[in-house]
Amino acid sequence: MSVEDLAFLSDCRTAAMVTRAGEVVWWPGPRFDGPSVFTKLLDPDAGRFALAPANPDEIAETTRTYVEGTLVLCTEHRMKSAARLIVHDALALEAGAVGHEIGHRSPDALVRVVEAQGGDVEVQADLVPRPEYGLAVPRVIRERGRIVTVGGPERLFVADAGVLSPDGSKANARFTLRDGERRGFVVHRRPGVRADGPPALDPFATLAATVDAWRSWSDMHHQYEGPFRAEVLRTSLILQGLTYQPTGAVVAAPTTSLPERSGEGDTWDYRFAWLRDASLIARAMLDATCSDEAVAWFDWMTRAAVSCRFSSHVQIVFGVGGERQMDECALDHLRGWRDSRPVRIGNAAWRQRQLDVLGEVLDVAHALHDVELLDLDEFTAGFLCQLVDRAAASWREPDRGMWERRDHDLRHTMAAALCWVALDRGVKLADALGEKADPDAWARVRDEVYETVMRDGWSEERGAFVSVLGGDLLDASLLLLPLYGVIAADDPRMVATCDAIERELAIDGLLRRSEERPFEPAFLPATFWLAAARAQAGDPAAARKALERGAACANDLGLLSEMYDPVAGEQLGNTPQALSHVAMVAAARSIQDAEGQNGRT
Repeated sequence: MSVEDLAFLSDCRTAAMVTRAGEVVWWPGPRFDGPSVFTKLLDPDAGRFALAPANPDEIAETTRTYVEGTLVLCTEHRMKSAARLIVHDALALEAGAVGHEIGHRSPDALVRVVEAQGGDVEVQADLVPRPEYGLAVPRVIRERGRIVTVGGPERLFVADAGVLSPDGSKANARFTLRDGERRGFVVHRRPGVRADGPPALDPFATLAATVDAWRSWSDMHHQYEGPFRAEVLRTSLILQGLTYQPTGAVVAAPTTSLPERSGEGDTWDYRFAWLRDASLIARAMLDATCSDEAVAWFDWMTRAAVSCRFSSHVQIVFGVGGERQMDECALDHLRGWRDSRPVRIGNAAWRQRQLDVLGEVLDVAHALHDVELLDLDEFTAGFLCQLVDRAAASWREPDRGMWERRDHDLRHTMAAALCWVALDRGVKLADALGEKADPDAWARVRDEVYETVMRDGWSEERGAFVSVLGGDLLDASLLLLPLYGVIAADDPRMVATCDAIERELAIDGLLRRSEERPFEPAFLPATFWLAAARAQAGDPAAARKALERGAACANDLGLLSEMYDPVAGEQLGNTPQALSHVAMVAAARSIQDAEGQNGRT
């Protein structure tokens, strides 16, 4: 199984991953960060739901797409006989949900509809439920016309029209679909060992309602008309799918422990919401004309961060419900993707100090203020003032940096630069922030920070800005300096930095994160950051080439993970990765601006 094989389903509460071969291999619940009932993604014996042609050797070609304007997957298996088996997969949205209502209520159900066209097709269905990441092996029985599970911390109720036959801890079926015939399956989840089954849903009506709900959302938001339109619109859908709608939190990715390098220990749980990602997402959604979503994500950012207990730093990552404690542990019973261990749940980064988040929150506030979308109450204004004050007090201090290093703190150039952003935006927002604002004091510190970054963040020997103040290593995060207005993209120092990063960190045109980690494959957001920087410097042709190189790493559904191995020619890391998609949108908008195109309707 490759990362490219995976398709992404969402009900704006959790996600499911489906392979090209028709297996649901991941379905945590009832939230993104909950335990999965199908976990073959991380262990071949940890549960799956397969629905595909019974004879794989008879498949001539398999193609996939999303139903237009939705995250409903359509997989078409064209048989050598010229018959076709078409499978539609979705996580159900509530019937009648429109626009912003989608995901607020969810039936917590997986819908699968299979149809034969152009001839008869023999179909194989295999249901192997393994709740709690494969730890539980429940009995599978038929009860009151449905397949149900008995045992484990949750129960499944499967409407299958009598097709599946229970067999101990699984159920399966082999049946023939006649030309034009279709069958449907609805898998409901319910917590509790004695949970009662919900009313059965009609699979065909539920699928149609889910398509309608997604399209209603798309109709409200798909207004971007600039370059790389298809990629930008796809990103807006993916980001909505990564949103935990009850709170507005956006997870970095819906999977855990897909490694940054195959067989290595860089396996992380990304099913949480980072302030950094939220800030970049909010900016991207403003660029993609989804201003209401940008406001919602800013509101989540401020509400999540305001109640942090630690006086020394603002927490950088939260659970989708706003939880602060996400203790990390390993699931030793799972083999991991391609035997890459450990399989982690939780993320210890919640304890880290990363000073750049101060500037990222203030930058979004300023961007929303510029387009008259910032409605500051006294509570939020006071919190933003606290962040600016913290930047003024802490900018000289070391931190773990944007790459969340786990060894020791350093004085990262981007951390100081983003403290400058916090101070600069605080000064510009002072009138809106009220009586707690101190623009004169903030401006004095801002100027001191700027001088330090320009002096100590620049290496004469390397002819470029460098990762650590006073250091000498290149780092792709520095490509964000012009995005935040720290330095103009066409400043000779910034152009030289882009040249050095592209020269020293590129692998077949794709960028690694840092010289400090030469063993890593390419980090996809970095290539899009380079595209944005080139466009902002007045070279949209070079920017287009960089964006196209990054976009070419997407799978057939347009999904981007975190990393790409140019040697093996495959994606790595958790997928779909919000940051990769967000960086692509920022690059597309920068190209639009450089080319003078009007992308708003």
